[in-house]
Amino acid sequence: MKHLRVLLFLALVLVQERGSHFVVKAEDQGGFMKTEGVHFMLNGSPFYANGFNAYWLMFLASNPSQRAKVTSAFQEASSHGLSIARTWAFSDGGYMPLQSSPGSYNEQMFQGLDFVISEAKKFEIKLVLSLVDNYEALGGKRRYVEWARGQGQSIASDDDFFTNPVVKGYYKNHIKTVLTRRNSITGIAYKDDPAIMAWELMNEVRCPSDPSGRTIQAWIMEMASYVKSIDGNHLLEAGLEGFYAQSAAQKQQNNPNFLVGTDFIENNQIPGIDFATVHSYPDQWLSDLSEGNQISFLSNWVNTHIQDAQNVLRKPLLFAEFGISSKDSGYNQNERDHFFDTVYSAIYSSARGGGAAAGSMFWQLLTVGMDSYRDGYEIVLSESPSTASAIAQQSQKLNRIRKMYARLKNIEEWKKANDRRRSDGRNTGN
Repeated sequence: MKHLRVLLFLALVLVQERGSHFVVKAEDQGGFMKTEGVHFMLNGSPFYANGFNAYWLMFLASNPSQRAKVTSAFQEASSHGLSIARTWAFSDGGYMPLQSSPGSYNEQMFQGLDFVISEAKKFEIKLVLSLVDNYEALGGKRRYVEWARGQGQSIASDDDFFTNPVVKGYYKNHIKTVLTRRNSITGIAYKDDPAIMAWELMNEVRCPSDPSGRTIQAWIMEMASYVKSIDGNHLLEAGLEGFYAQSAAQKQQNNPNFLVGTDFIENNQIPGIDFATVHSYPDQWLSDLSEGNQISFLSNWVNTHIQDAQNVLRKPLLFAEFGISSKDSGYNQNERDHFFDTVYSAIYSSARGGGAAAGSMFWQLLTVGMDSYRDGYEIVLSESPSTASAIAQQSQKLNRIRKMYARLKNIEEWKKANDRRRSDGRNTGN
């Protein structure tokens, strides 16, 4: 770690030094994201990034008259240095479905997702695409078990989503349909498109009927293997919020006062899971606590997971959702900014030391004219100058780290080339 910090310092000096022989290459977002130890890797260099959630992208993009809002969101995000985004690749039955019934898909909705992926690529924003929801607002696991029940399956609860073979078959079919989809705009199959950073098995996967985490463990193992059998290009994450369970019993004290049937350590140790995720909503989880105590919980939650990703999992960590609602009692803008700063500071502290925390994605980005999507957590950048400034500053700081790594890579390449020239010269002289 000390050696890495020295290298980063030297790189920073060289970046700032005028007249240096080394030029940092323009950053290329075009490759597939990979992992190496605790780092994301893009085009051979460690990748750190700031980002956002926008679950609504496919829905608006499915209506050509609304696509300008999608473009505007990406443009505003890019102007604030945001380079990763998380959104839904599902809508199961009900209103505006992507999948209206098992295996039956709405081409208009798929074309909306095609547009989202192609537009993200234009703005060099990598996408994390979630494949199903824990919640029922857009169908989710409840819709899948309802479909199976309608076919005569004996279903006891929504948690049978994780064990019933018919339900699992429906879900695997959805995975295959999405991953093998050929984009109607770019002509590229999703599984072959580097604009996609990663797949997510489920948004906030939960199985409260089995608090041990074993049911979820078996399901993640099966589904991770299935995804990887179709798509060897992209990363995969499970969609975990970060709750501890029996494999780290001593760490359950870090949880809010409930279990959801997931195990942050064991679930993320599955070989097919490439990186870990954490969500954080202390205003929901610990609504009885004061603002100060919620911030204390947040700080401990963030730092504990960074350490576990670094030392136990040895995988990158992405804070995939976090936020605070303007609808909370006594809310003020300073409270939100303090919340963001707590998350951002911990991530930057880890990243500048070469640690596992690779970035975060706040919930949620909206653009002007989307009042019906407001949920209290929304960030409209033009309406929240102090928060927008904090977001842009975090983006800049993480981008500087990326540039330092790119500088190091260029130095190493120059040294290797120089050594080869010297060796060739000696050989010629002989």
